[in-house]
Amino acid sequence: MTPKKYMRENFKEVAHTTVNPEGPGVVRIHLIPPHIETKATKDGKPGKIRIRNTKLPSSIAIINGQDIVPVKYAWSILLNEFIKEVNKYHGREVSDEDVESILDNTFRSVKKVFTFTSRKRLREDLRTIMDTFKQVAYGEEVTADIGYMSIGDYADYMTAPHRMDIMVSAMEKQGHWNCNQCCIHCYAAGQTGSSETELTTGQWKQVLDKLREIGVSQVTFTGGEPTMRDDLFELIGYSRWFVSRLNTNGIKLTPEYCAKLCENEIDSVQITFYSSDREIHNKLVGANHYDDTVAGIENALKAGLSLSVNTPLCTLNKDYVETLRFLKEKGVSYVTCSGLITTGNALKDASESLQLSPREISDILADAADYAYANGMEISFTSPGWIDGDFFAEHALSTPNCGACLSNMAITPGGNVVPCQSWLSGAPLGNFLTDKWEDIWNSEACKKRRDFSALMLGRCPLRKNSLSDSSSRSGEKTNDLSEKEGGSR
Repeated sequence: MTPKKYMRENFKEVAHTTVNPEGPGVVRIHLIPPHIETKATKDGKPGKIRIRNTKLPSSIAIINGQDIVPVKYAWSILLNEFIKEVNKYHGREVSDEDVESILDNTFRSVKKVFTFTSRKRLREDLRTIMDTFKQVAYGEEVTADIGYMSIGDYADYMTAPHRMDIMVSAMEKQGHWNCNQCCIHCYAAGQTGSSETELTTGQWKQVLDKLREIGVSQVTFTGGEPTMRDDLFELIGYSRWFVSRLNTNGIKLTPEYCAKLCENEIDSVQITFYSSDREIHNKLVGANHYDDTVAGIENALKAGLSLSVNTPLCTLNKDYVETLRFLKEKGVSYVTCSGLITTGNALKDASESLQLSPREISDILADAADYAYANGMEISFTSPGWIDGDFFAEHALSTPNCGACLSNMAITPGGNVVPCQSWLSGAPLGNFLTDKWEDIWNSEACKKRRDFSALMLGRCPLRKNSLSDSSSRSGEKTNDLSEKEGGSR
């Protein structure tokens, strides 16, 4: 069997497995095959593969839902067969004899494609692959030469985004506000797409089934405030195949609630926390829930949940380092911060009067990065278009880029597909349950947005006066596929 024939017959869906599932050091792998065009025969069956270049395209592996690693076609065939064999032992303890059986069966299948490759070489290659994935997952230096490819370069081979943000909770229900806060900067407030009639439990399960079918590997439960839904645990439990994340204000995260999140195997939780100053936090969220959110952070950490804390920056909370000190004392090790998405409430005077300038954002972030690195914390800035690209290299930060219709998309409370979770006004790209995914993904509107994202200019189309990334203008590429992607907020 030739590699082309193997790819045509076997690269039809995402392959997924988990290494060391009981932890610590869990490594979740989603191997996403490239989009390969085939020329149909007269009887309608797949025929010859059309490859744009002489080289066969790489696959990509997504590690723990956040790190993207290019996998060249030969290694992707080896990894695909290994995953098939490993998954035969799902839920069972694997003995040394089982490991050898897994390897023997893997190599036997791979040698049908690469006849003259020795088992010793295949064993070495597989060890290199798995060592690389572990190094990426653990944040260690990658020793293997895995090559370079930007997600923009890979865009033509994608058939779906890697992450879908599912907005399970609407901002309004039956004409009433449906959130336990009323944030001054809420990007979803007042937008048509955020107040649709919510899908039922069964319909959201249909969404999750279809997301798996089209090859999405990560889902984020968001809103609105997703914890307002009584069936959230059921939906999270149903999404075990995916790498799953919950975006929340943390108010409902009691010890019992966190225990149920663990029971239903949520992979990570992000809590929005504006300030360690009670008065400032409460003012920005429009409610007196500072103590509840702080308790939610503490409870999530005590429960062993993988936690990150996000802080949207403005003039009132620009003393961000003080908030980092507070979070460090609580035991938080991963933080993100962002500029304001100028949609929803952020278009109103109350929010606009509090927005920072790019220079102010840069100064705050520089001090925050210095503090974080000196105190063993990881920090990311997730908003493209605020800061010139050279700044991120100078401060050892990943450059944020717009991922709309490329690395991420969103589904509104009513099931409509939008470019990202902040893009809630105007016509949607289609309805996820009633329209064919291929029609949505290949629509003119979606392709136009994806083409823009693939340029990786470091700009946000939703933000006024978004800066252009100078490193992109000079031809330097950003967002190596082997590094973490920035979030969409």
